[in-house]
Amino acid sequence: MRSPDTSPDAHAAVIAARRAMAPGELIVEAIRLSHEVVAVAEAGIRARHPDYGDDQVTWALRRLRLGDDLLRQAWPDAPLVAT
Repeated sequence: MRSPDTSPDAHAAVIAARRAMAPGELIVEAIRLSHEVVAVAEAGIRARHPDYGDDQVTWALRRLRLGDDLLRQAWPDAPLVAT
């Protein structure tokens, strides 16, 4: 799916580059992109809550990624800090 802010030519170039990658390269790229998404989410939490320490950011990120129900199942006593 092409992002609305990406031209059709740029999108086609990215698709062609990915199709040329070996399976291992695709996995590495997927992991890199996943880490990038987490970093952007963490930066958003820090921007919205500049008073949060590292622990609060970690809990907010877990809450954002897992949702309240799963977070409570994994960590029943976890703080439900704002995301």
